[in-house]
Amino acid sequence: MNETNPARLSKMLDAMSPTCAPFAARWDAEADRRAKLRTPENLKRLMEAQRNHTSARATAAAARSQRTAARKATKNPLSGARRAARTADKAARQHQTSARAALRAARKSYPSTLARLAVHAHALHAVPAGVTSWVLSTPADWAVWPVSVSAGVIGLNAGLLLVGRRSVSVSIEDGLSAEERQLVERLDPSYWVTHAEERGLGGTVTAPPKVGTGGITCEIRLDGQWTVKGLNAKADNIRNLLGARSALRMRITGGSRGGWAVLMLATRRATDGTSAMWTPDLVPADPQMMSLGLDTETGEPVVIPFDERMLIAGASGTGKSWSTRPLLATAHLRGDLVLIDGKGEEGTVWESVCRVAVEADEIETVIDEIHAEMNARKRDMKRRGISVWDGPQLTVLVDEGQVVLAQVKGDADRLQRLIELSSLGRSRGIVLWWATQKPVMSGAAPGVHNLIAPNLLTRFSLRVADATEAQTALDDCADYQPQKIERGKEWRGHGYLKDYGPRIIRTWTLDDAGVRTLPRKVWTSGTAEVPAPVSAPAERPGLRLVKTGAAVPSPRPIEAGPVTNRDRVLAAVREGARTGRDITDRTGLNKGTVSKLVKALVEAGELAKAADGTITATTTQAGEVSA
Repeated sequence: MNETNPARLSKMLDAMSPTCAPFAARWDAEADRRAKLRTPENLKRLMEAQRNHTSARATAAAARSQRTAARKATKNPLSGARRAARTADKAARQHQTSARAALRAARKSYPSTLARLAVHAHALHAVPAGVTSWVLSTPADWAVWPVSVSAGVIGLNAGLLLVGRRSVSVSIEDGLSAEERQLVERLDPSYWVTHAEERGLGGTVTAPPKVGTGGITCEIRLDGQWTVKGLNAKADNIRNLLGARSALRMRITGGSRGGWAVLMLATRRATDGTSAMWTPDLVPADPQMMSLGLDTETGEPVVIPFDERMLIAGASGTGKSWSTRPLLATAHLRGDLVLIDGKGEEGTVWESVCRVAVEADEIETVIDEIHAEMNARKRDMKRRGISVWDGPQLTVLVDEGQVVLAQVKGDADRLQRLIELSSLGRSRGIVLWWATQKPVMSGAAPGVHNLIAPNLLTRFSLRVADATEAQTALDDCADYQPQKIERGKEWRGHGYLKDYGPRIIRTWTLDDAGVRTLPRKVWTSGTAEVPAPVSAPAERPGLRLVKTGAAVPSPRPIEAGPVTNRDRVLAAVREGARTGRDITDRTGLNKGTVSKLVKALVEAGELAKAADGTITATTTQAGEVSA
């Protein structure tokens, strides 16, 4: 036999397999249905129904015999014996009928196996027909053709089952997972062409698939009236043809030439094995850009504009805060940063690094200060005759947006200031970033205001709850479907960037320790009007005793002015303020901010608070003792 014959036979059987597959599938489905019904409980019911039916038949036969005997015993049809026998016979026949129906139902509940049923069917045809043929034939023309026909039918059924159950053989490269092997097998042109028609994909032909760092890529030729848009509409049919899991990301795009589409199955990530930790070295050399993360399909870095307003969306647990930290660190190193934290957890980490507002009064104060700064920059730009701010950028992150909007909901003036910051601040060097778990603009608790969202042109979305939130999160790129990003810790920090393309990006992350290593730089408004401190009455200097031989240090020089709110509080206490009210009056800060700063300074040992509430500075001159 020629060596090419086995290969030819294999190809012929592969070509016949799709034709026989429906028969084999129906056979297997029916056999599986019958096997599932053959339970011990159903068998017990069948045996009981058989006993009842046998008993009912015996009772009916006895009643019929008694009725016949009664009819012979007397000619009177109205006699009591005949009427009793007739009634008993009728009842016995009804009982037999109901027992027969119960037996029929029990047999359906516990059916014979499909193989046994096929043997019975062929035997029912072959045995009587063969006997009849033998009886009616003479030795000269004797033939048992019914038996040969049945044997041929049995062979045909067995052949259809064997060919229909045959798996198409496809050459697969090593190093693939079980899932990838199955997908590559079904993307092979020999399998695709034979099964495409039954899935409504007739007229499409695949090219041999390729496996890369981002997964499986396969070109599809579009014949006839097929278009890329039409193929996208059949995405569910393709998933069913491939047997792909529902969570597997699948993308269909146009090919490099007309009449072709490209199917991408993200079975791998190019970022696997690479660290996601952010370091200052990742800050781009271009001052207008900042690094967001890595493309999971190509492994290439993804950068976004630094001076652009941004919306960051992501459900709870998707890594939104971790994804935002590297962007905040970049903004902090390049300019000034203000964090308005409606929840408070992030503020705890960042309060030692930058300006943070958590409590309601702090949020209100910082909104007012930033708005005043924006207007001051406008006046300064007009005085200098420039149209774009040329100083350091002030970046403002609002997180969580839903909480902050709820706090200023009843304050129309502060809400308007937030809206103006989103629309007017960019040209004046004040850029608003907005983060929310619930990217909706309507309802009782919106995550972003409908007048703020249109100004946030850069949009990044981690996994969201549904298509409605995806529409707000990515606007006209909602077809990326961020709501279908897989769940699980390994997918935290993965999302889509608007206008980048439907390719998932793995963002950089920064832990708590990394945040605390950043240099401290707290922004304060240079335009906020701080009331002049109230002068304390001149007091007679107290007597001081100086230790023998101790050098008297020169007094600490008075600073030209406080740089931060912390310095303002310290300066007020040194100048005579002894209560929270005194400090509030001298610094012009709100009482919530003063209370928080005093507590922090007491814990740091720079201030002391007596039992009666008196606040004093703990700094004393070396070598001095109170008289």
